[in-house]
Amino acid sequence: MEKIRRLRVEINGAVQGVGFRPFVYRLAKSLELRGWVINDTRGVFIEVEGAQPALASFLERLPKERPPRSIIHRLSADWLDPIGYTAFEIRHSDEQGQKTALVLPDIATCSECLAEVFDPANRRYHYPFTNCTNCGPRFSIIEALPYDRPNTTMRRFAMCAECQTEYENPADRRFHAQPNACPVCGPHIELWTQGGVVLSKGEAALAQAAAALRKGEIVAVKGLGGFLLMADAGDNAAILRLRQRKPRRDKPFAVMVADLAQAHALCEIPSQAEKLLTSVEAPIVLMQRKMHAPISDQVAPGNPNLGVMLPYTPLHHLLLRGFGSPVVATSGNLSDEPICTDEHEALQRLAHIADCFLVHNRPIARHVDDSVAWVVCGEARLLRRARGYAPLPVLAHHDLPPILAVGAHLKNTVALSVGRQVFISQHIGDLETPEALAAFERVIADFLRLYETTPIAIAHDLHPDYLSTRWAQQQGGQLIAVQHHHAHLAACLAENGTDGPALGVTWDGTGYGTDGSVWGGEFLLGGTAGFERIAHLRPFRLPGGEAAIHEPRRTALGLLWEMEGEALLERDIAPIADFCSSDRHMLVQMLKHGVNTPQTTGAGRLFDGVAALLGLHQKVTFEGQAAMSLEFSADTSVTDAYPLPVVSQVSSATTEAARPRCILDWQPLIEAVLDDMERGMAKSVIAARFHNALVNAIVEVACLAGVEQVALSGGCFQNRLLTERATQRLGQVGFKVLLHRQVPPNDGCIALGQVAVAAARLRG
Repeated sequence: MEKIRRLRVEINGAVQGVGFRPFVYRLAKSLELRGWVINDTRGVFIEVEGAQPALASFLERLPKERPPRSIIHRLSADWLDPIGYTAFEIRHSDEQGQKTALVLPDIATCSECLAEVFDPANRRYHYPFTNCTNCGPRFSIIEALPYDRPNTTMRRFAMCAECQTEYENPADRRFHAQPNACPVCGPHIELWTQGGVVLSKGEAALAQAAAALRKGEIVAVKGLGGFLLMADAGDNAAILRLRQRKPRRDKPFAVMVADLAQAHALCEIPSQAEKLLTSVEAPIVLMQRKMHAPISDQVAPGNPNLGVMLPYTPLHHLLLRGFGSPVVATSGNLSDEPICTDEHEALQRLAHIADCFLVHNRPIARHVDDSVAWVVCGEARLLRRARGYAPLPVLAHHDLPPILAVGAHLKNTVALSVGRQVFISQHIGDLETPEALAAFERVIADFLRLYETTPIAIAHDLHPDYLSTRWAQQQGGQLIAVQHHHAHLAACLAENGTDGPALGVTWDGTGYGTDGSVWGGEFLLGGTAGFERIAHLRPFRLPGGEAAIHEPRRTALGLLWEMEGEALLERDIAPIADFCSSDRHMLVQMLKHGVNTPQTTGAGRLFDGVAALLGLHQKVTFEGQAAMSLEFSADTSVTDAYPLPVVSQVSSATTEAARPRCILDWQPLIEAVLDDMERGMAKSVIAARFHNALVNAIVEVACLAGVEQVALSGGCFQNRLLTERATQRLGQVGFKVLLHRQVPPNDGCIALGQVAVAAARLRG
């Protein structure tokens, strides 16, 4: 007779809300094992008894056959003496203990549910809230751990007898699907006027919303993590009206298409991009627009790329099929405000934008924007991390103390470390308005409540005027200030599983330096514990300070002033001509006397200045607009480069033990740009030579630094041309290049880096 043993298994990771317990139940029953499985606040616990070979098979098959949406971070098993279990059961969840279980992101509708939605014989035919254990809402509805229906916004909807039977049947794919619902017992939709009057319900509401889109109206649609503003993507007048009302003058809109066929009609879609587009995360994917794509030029003016996404809920699938054409689908908010999540709030904030409102009565626990991704250097990479990805953690390679990091001012996210897990919030946005600051505070409170964690320290940016910094200072307790570009470096290291050392090429527009000046074109040698600033762009002045961010012509003026002084006024070039005589005189006087003309080393500002010199943009309406135009203008067949010498700076403070700092002197580059302009050289060639100069300088400094790893981080590395050429060249000369994958290269990664740096300091 075979010896009976007992096996106790603990599994940590994304194992709740993905059908893990029913999977364990079916596996145990198939092997004739007895015992139980339970969710708790840390993950899934299992005890099984039976013959030792069957238990060994159970242990082997658990990770191999796990549900497709699950993620196992850790599996531990202990062999024990049997205690006489007589059957296998799924036990009720345990709500006690530290909250470390992963909250799963919202998951796009699976193929099985979609087939039911469009099957006239199915009881969920045309039901907008169809889901199962393999798909549907998670993060946007959960209010507490563990992930059970009473802890979600679905608790108000009591399941009908048929749904309850599915929920309790281990053989059904809706077994313990917490948002399970149907037309009899679940949420429903309505179409409202701007004043909240009900126009229609159910299928009639969908049909009337599609008709409104066909008439050129703007429809506010309550979706998974908030409202989307939708309009016919082929209707110029409708798109212009949306731009005027939002307001959003030039920034590209995302497009939602009904299916892959519509996507292929709009864009060139490589296989890797198609895989990303059709993934369960279903992000907005940036892809090259086709020459004659059947879409308004106003969707993404002056941009060769389109941001395209597939429907990710049954509601979106039904609306897009009913409409029949692509729609613009942009966040339901005013610019610089958080996305609306409640229908009554939406009436207040969006009534002057939307002509009607397609709403539902399932509450949204927290706002979750659409994620934005693209394929760079052959891999999927994020530009905005939200739906489908948040709040999955980045795993540290060692345990961390509980730290709250409050991120940067722009593209804000927050982060919380619990053990080895660094939970990163959904995209919050720019902290420019009271509404955005309120959303930031809600997300922090939400995270601390969800994980029931009390941080021992708060990490924040070094900039004293960031609203996130001020919030941290108001909390008291231990504060750890982290320099902005050091956080960029540390974030890139953290998601690549190392503490360094590496050369961090951290390039963006603005970051507060340790010397109180504006950094932005930095080469930091070090790791999470510290850094040495070994090189940076030659400083130049920004006349008007922050005004130069919105007016690249001011940045061009600052560059020319460093080179020529008042003689710049004699030049007949676009950024000079764009100012009236009195403004030119005023700005020159500001530069002459050093009034409101802070110095910067910002690489992002250098992009702006060259774009202005070329006449691409003298003013911008959104961040990065001028730099994007410069990138899009470049002729990628051009291989030669302008000079950008790396000059060793001699300083009286330099000791024999410290290396001299290097300066990237942009003056020869700007002089060469001006010479080519005078000769009538094509802008495409000038733009390409500029990019190639930056790549050459990166490689030169990397060779001087003498470390194996080079980390590329910062908003400038949202530039595909710069990133791919720098990565290729660095690889050719033997460097290991570290890029972001799980978090964006922009300031959306700052909170992760702040956690890593703060933890290193606390370790001493």
